[in-house]
Amino acid sequence: MKFTATIKGAVLALMTTGAAQAADYRISMIVPPSHQWAKSATAMAERIKERTDGRVNIMLFPSGQLGPESQMVQQMQTGALDFAFLTLGELANRDDDFGILAAPYLVPNIVAAGELLDGATADKLEEKLPSFGLKGLGWGVSGMRQVVLRDKIETVNQLAGKKIRTIPYAPELDLWTGLKAVPTPMPLPALFDAFANGQVDGMQIDLEGTWNTKYYSNAAVILNSDHGMFPMLAAASGRKWAQIAPEDQAIIAEEFATESKNIIAAYAKLEQEFLANLKGTDVPVVKVDRAWFGPAIDAYYEQWKTKSPLFEGLLQEAAKLN
Repeated sequence: MKFTATIKGAVLALMTTGAAQAADYRISMIVPPSHQWAKSATAMAERIKERTDGRVNIMLFPSGQLGPESQMVQQMQTGALDFAFLTLGELANRDDDFGILAAPYLVPNIVAAGELLDGATADKLEEKLPSFGLKGLGWGVSGMRQVVLRDKIETVNQLAGKKIRTIPYAPELDLWTGLKAVPTPMPLPALFDAFANGQVDGMQIDLEGTWNTKYYSNAAVILNSDHGMFPMLAAASGRKWAQIAPEDQAIIAEEFATESKNIIAAYAKLEQEFLANLKGTDVPVVKVDRAWFGPAIDAYYEQWKTKSPLFEGLLQEAAKLN
């Protein structure tokens, strides 16, 4: 994976640099402090601070405190924001190639998702990041996507007309439009109340959010579909990265790459724990598979083959992991 080359290059530069200056940096993400990304970022920042003897102090800003991801990317382009754990939403809205990672039923589980993100197509996407003003530091994941609904349903046809909360980017909008539902983007902090009062009928979410944020408390059914992976890009502002001393770049790059792998390993375990917790509630957890969704998945694939020339290659990589 090309992120490894980042680490090696920084280590080589370390051999020719002088003393670095101490500085505070900010890392932003849309998820709350209870989320694994935030926990991992906190642990990573502590290691980086220790290894740099306090020269690099990374402060965490979760829950979209610094704005939605569109603003995060803009801030990173100008150097106003240093680091972020990003979903693919904003990148996919600017370049369809990034949207292919959100295709339904690419991989069966978190372990396979990690392997796919270590493959050739992910490397090609990483090469595109400088055009966004970003420096890629690692790929992670959140939990596999599930469907949480206010009303019980038995068939995919019953999704028609239901308002399903999504994030505002083309892959999710296309999926739910194809299912005859009404994709309804909204910020994550607004979702609990919107689901509770019926502004939305359901959501595409992971098991972690369903349990930790107690979305299940207003649900009639949880469809355990595992229908999509949810990649996370660990990135630095390209402009700010260039201002960091090479000796500190080496440490930061290594720790980001390590923690990205740790996040994948954590979710491989956490998925089972959250699923067990949810099965212990009064809300039915119903297992559904690709066949349950009918022809919509195949139609989605055909649609996205025309949107991205990288999609066919990704499908070939994914086929080896199923």
